[in-house]
Amino acid sequence: MDTANAVNSSSMQNVVGELSERDREVLDFERQWWKYAGAKEQAVRDKFDMSSTRYYQVLNALIDRPEALAHDPLLVRRLRRLRAARQRARSARRLGFEV
Repeated sequence: MDTANAVNSSSMQNVVGELSERDREVLDFERQWWKYAGAKEQAVRDKFDMSSTRYYQVLNALIDRPEALAHDPLLVRRLRRLRAARQRARSARRLGFEV
């Protein structure tokens, strides 16, 4: 029984400590998106086979993970900054403030 627990613990550490291939591809896509012309939504559908809404849900969850920060610190910090600015602007609009 202890062996089974040890195996489960070590496999859980790998899951928690590493990004999946899709997660790395999402970060790479987001980093290089500005280089490509065209509709980003269509590129997301073609590359990841998901809606743009789902893509942004995945991306937002991903940039909160320490593994993503370790993988690409500059990109993750920039995306977090942009997200925070959008949240502040949205909150200000709701409260009736001019931004």
